[in-house]
Amino acid sequence: MTLTGKTAVITGSNSGIGLGVARELAKAGANVVLNSYTDTPEDHALAAEIADVTGVEAKYVQADMSKGADCRRLIVAAGGCDILVNNAGIQHVAPVEDFPEGKWDAIIAINMSSAFHTIAAAVTGMRERGYGRIINIASAHGLTASPYKSAYVAAKHGIVGLTKTIGLETAQDPITCNAICPGYVLTPLVESQIPDTMKEYNMSREDVIKNVMLERQPSKEFATVEQLGGTAVYLCSDAAAQVTGTTISVDGGWTAL
Repeated sequence: MTLTGKTAVITGSNSGIGLGVARELAKAGANVVLNSYTDTPEDHALAAEIADVTGVEAKYVQADMSKGADCRRLIVAAGGCDILVNNAGIQHVAPVEDFPEGKWDAIIAINMSSAFHTIAAAVTGMRERGYGRIINIASAHGLTASPYKSAYVAAKHGIVGLTKTIGLETAQDPITCNAICPGYVLTPLVESQIPDTMKEYNMSREDVIKNVMLERQPSKEFATVEQLGGTAVYLCSDAAAQVTGTTISVDGGWTAL
């Protein structure tokens, strides 16, 4: 399968899951547009690296996903959007009575509302070009919940609901809309947390991973960004043309419990 000639826009993609998805889409032949709220030489270098390694066109577009106008501008700046991956997200953990209002507003804006804005801006062009794949990176927390993550869980549940709605609205178009629901994924951010957690619990690396970080993940293994990218590539393929309005869990059995 090839995605040659398609353009993929991936929000929040200068690190972690977003960057991993972008790389896998590029390997499959798609031109990619990276994004985050920063605008540094390192950001643009990531796009150049992807282009050098895969031979596709790649560029970086700064846009703040907490702002609806920026979300829509990103789609315009991409110069065409055949594949849209809504990945941008932030997290904050606190009891609901202590949860800062500003953090709630930011999480809802970036984790959920940004997807509404990018989809609204992209779907007309997808219809005109006769092809569209919308992939929302939700979470196991879009299907279940944990305490102290009220905004994140609410936003990810909202993403799952939005996915179903857009899947229905585009069901008779050559467009699909699906959500990938990862469990714990081994990203640089997660990797950086392991040493401090080892010290906090006086545990080995293996015990921290198995008994603390992956307590709720039955496989006791992290998902990888490459696996999530591969799932995205599948959803872009003809094999997934009738897969729409649904979720795919990549969570090592978490949501089977």
